[in-house]
Amino acid sequence: MPTAVSSTEPVLARRRRRRPVGNAVRAVADVGHLLRFRAGTVRHRGLSALGGLLLLGVSAAIAIVPAYVEGAGGPDEAFDVLVVLPTALAGFVVLAVVSAAASGGGRELIPRDPASVHPISPTTDHLGALLLAPLNIAWLIQAWALMGATAFAVGSDYVYQAQVVVALWLVAGTAFAQVLAWTLEGVRRVPHGIVGVRMLNVVVFGVALGLQLTDQMISVFDSLPTRWFVLGMIADDGGRWLASVGVVLAGALVLAVLGAVPAHIAAHRVPRDELHVESGQYASRPSPRSDLAAMVRTDRGSVWRAVPMRRGVAVLAIGPGVVAVLGNLQWGSMTILPGLVASGGALLYGVNAWCLDSRGTLWRESLPVSPRTVFDARALVLAEFLLVASLLTVAVAAIRAGVPSLPEVTALISTLLVVTVQVVGASMRWSFKRPYAVDLRSSRATPAPPSMMVAYSARLALSTTVTGLFFSALSQADDWSLSLLIAVAMLSWSGIRLLRVRRLWEDPTERARVVTTVAVA
Repeated sequence: MPTAVSSTEPVLARRRRRRPVGNAVRAVADVGHLLRFRAGTVRHRGLSALGGLLLLGVSAAIAIVPAYVEGAGGPDEAFDVLVVLPTALAGFVVLAVVSAAASGGGRELIPRDPASVHPISPTTDHLGALLLAPLNIAWLIQAWALMGATAFAVGSDYVYQAQVVVALWLVAGTAFAQVLAWTLEGVRRVPHGIVGVRMLNVVVFGVALGLQLTDQMISVFDSLPTRWFVLGMIADDGGRWLASVGVVLAGALVLAVLGAVPAHIAAHRVPRDELHVESGQYASRPSPRSDLAAMVRTDRGSVWRAVPMRRGVAVLAIGPGVVAVLGNLQWGSMTILPGLVASGGALLYGVNAWCLDSRGTLWRESLPVSPRTVFDARALVLAEFLLVASLLTVAVAAIRAGVPSLPEVTALISTLLVVTVQVVGASMRWSFKRPYAVDLRSSRATPAPPSMMVAYSARLALSTTVTGLFFSALSQADDWSLSLLIAVAMLSWSGIRLLRVRRLWEDPTERARVVTTVAVA
């Protein structure tokens, strides 16, 4: 049957006939268009540009300044850092793989629904996710730690040539993580693929735990070829350094191109876990006894049924706990974990908590329920989400921690409560002040633009880490009640700030601003 001239069939035919090189060039150009499009949606362009310059300045300072401090490049502490540098290079790749795999192949340069009406290829999506990878506080901290350690280890004589290798390694490691993440996402979308990925995770965890228990973990890391690149950083021979740079650069380019293959495979398969949530049937339950219980049930279902929430909380709950087990973390240092997990959990949806309803907020506002009840339900479900993840992390970390003392238990419980209320208060405050229209149905979606996510994660990580370190010091005190007294004071302060946001939410004008903003999605 003939089709009209306006049909998209000729266009699609021409796109299929393009050569791979032409497709790659088109994908790079499309990434530039999308970046300019995202830049045009920034609310405060001046502040964003200033933040980008500040980020680059901090990175440059971390990469250079440690090389000029006393002891840098010396035979004592600097040499010890140089010895563990190959392990640090491998550790960055491992963390990059975990982060990319948890987000289903990386972050989206453009959300799924708007992208569906534009001719955006999976290659463009892959390259966009690769560019957005550094806009993650975990990636930044690992990169900064690696650059700073390298500068201190090699000293001022080799710092510049060494940092070239490190910068290329960051790119290559991120590209390698994207390849594995897209591959896992493609496996998830085949029949029984989700079960296969979960079994693979269990096997990897079992192997890592077995290596740690048999004291073979260090030997495995020492046998990795990363030492060859570290030797290339400090080589006096220019040919040796050029060889290291060439190998890493070639690997980065090959991996960046190779990542488009599993990205295409994943894009042409149905996301089974997301589809199961959207098309699933859920049996009705008895009516709740109060309005608050009804709102909590609704919010709880929307959170725990969402694919990015389930996948993210699994990584947050198990990942830090596994690291603590492998590192034999003791109870006195375990107070760092709740803040780390709570900060990561808030970044899944808490920093823009009302976007979880999307257009459903219009229906929710039509219900004969007090605004206070709606606010309380959302805050309670968020606190529940963070506490569940934190408690699972502590439970995993406690496997090898031994029997804690009473001050250590008190300090850990105080930390759990304090950081949870801190993060909930900050999340609800940011959700009210800066709402965004975001569709969180995709496993790769984020509740806010990438630049804001970096700012949110940095502020949360700073406050919760300071709180964790403070209670870690209190865990060594003789008086166990000291942690409780300070926790009560901190909880009171955070609770007052949360109640202040609750009063603002009762204003119908301000509430309408939030509702109409998130309903645009």
